[in-house]
Amino acid sequence: MIIKHHGATQGVTGSCHELVISELSSLLIDCSLFQGEESRQSLNIEFDIQTVSALIITHCHIDHVGRIPYLLAAGFSKPIYCTPATAKLLPLVIEDALKVGVTREQTLINSCLKLLQKLIVPLEFNQWHKVNLSCESEAKIRFQRAGHILGSAYVEIDIGQYQNQSKSAKRIVFSGDLGAPYTPLLPSPKPPYKADVLVLESTYGDKNHDGRKQRTKKLKQVIEKAVSDNGVVLIPAFSIGRTQELLYELEQIIHSAPKKSVWQSIEVIIDSPMAANFTEFYLEFKELWDTEAKRRVKQGRHPLDFSSVVTIGDHKEHVAVVNYLRTRNKPAIVIAAGGMCNGGRIVNYLEAFLPDSTADVLFVGYQAKGTLGRDIQKYGSRGGYVFINNQRVNIKAAIHSISGYSAHADQAGLIRFATKMKSPPSMIKLVHGEEYAKQALRNKLAPLLPKTEIQIPE
Repeated sequence: MIIKHHGATQGVTGSCHELVISELSSLLIDCSLFQGEESRQSLNIEFDIQTVSALIITHCHIDHVGRIPYLLAAGFSKPIYCTPATAKLLPLVIEDALKVGVTREQTLINSCLKLLQKLIVPLEFNQWHKVNLSCESEAKIRFQRAGHILGSAYVEIDIGQYQNQSKSAKRIVFSGDLGAPYTPLLPSPKPPYKADVLVLESTYGDKNHDGRKQRTKKLKQVIEKAVSDNGVVLIPAFSIGRTQELLYELEQIIHSAPKKSVWQSIEVIIDSPMAANFTEFYLEFKELWDTEAKRRVKQGRHPLDFSSVVTIGDHKEHVAVVNYLRTRNKPAIVIAAGGMCNGGRIVNYLEAFLPDSTADVLFVGYQAKGTLGRDIQKYGSRGGYVFINNQRVNIKAAIHSISGYSAHADQAGLIRFATKMKSPPSMIKLVHGEEYAKQALRNKLAPLLPKTEIQIPE
């Protein structure tokens, strides 16, 4: 058994791992596109898929599923396993990815989605499922909650080998993206009972997040300071996960604020049709929420759909809102896609408001190397500039970052996941992180797991 990595070894995008069970059969875990500096890599499927018996999806962020259309175009026709919530979200994500990056020809899009729907096999959390292989080995998989976004999972894979009538099984765990502890809405991930091999993400392998109270306080302070001059606060956010968590936190701040405070009159503008759709799914899958969120609903509150929220629909309405915000003299919070500023409606807001000294940009998630978001973080603090649509845009807006709102586990969370198993892994392979983050995490894990081999795949 070997694991081939077809992405996520040079950075935080491109997750695509192949568990090779024999010469005849393998399993593919995620099938992602590349972003930032890695986006120059080919999206074509350049590895042999003839032996791939199934695709296993950990969650439906585009940096884990974006290459699925290319996989289907290459002839893949085997089962695609995921959780029920992911099964509902995945077609919307793929349709959007096709429209943005491939084609707007609806006939082609519908053909792709029809095939995708045919192959999807939803599996409930914490239930083993046998996967048919093209060899004598047996495989079964089980999804466990990852707490990253709605429906996100880490996957346990048991591979049984038969020799002389005796069976010995190996368990390989792929973390996908693990959620941070104490994040809004979703329960924190619990480590598996055991793993022989753990393939572990390392996005924040080098740092720890602020605590929940601390980051909420910081969010409140940043926004109150930002809107004191009636400026606009821009928050780039992924449509799935981050947007809903921010809505949840903002509802709590508004709920607790004095009646005559700025919070009671401030508009929260969600400029992402996808985010609106996914928020509906979050409401539909309330059973996946954590205890705190369920308690708020019982109190009659609407943590994702409160009165201050305004949702922007089509592109014409989006353009009108950008122009309207330029001339108004009233504060507003704008949460717009996409999360790393390399595309989506947030780009038009940044082009309009980065030169405005009354505006503020608040980053609440990881900005990959080579993305517009990373450049704004880097050069904004020194009054620099960036290029948007091939035009130089000076940065006069204030730039803020709150890492505590990342949907990824921090270093402490990753260490907890790897070290709190009853039977620790004999090997850990660190992926989905920049080189310094992986090295820092390995340095922390090595003394805690002295019998474990810790690899950083190239």
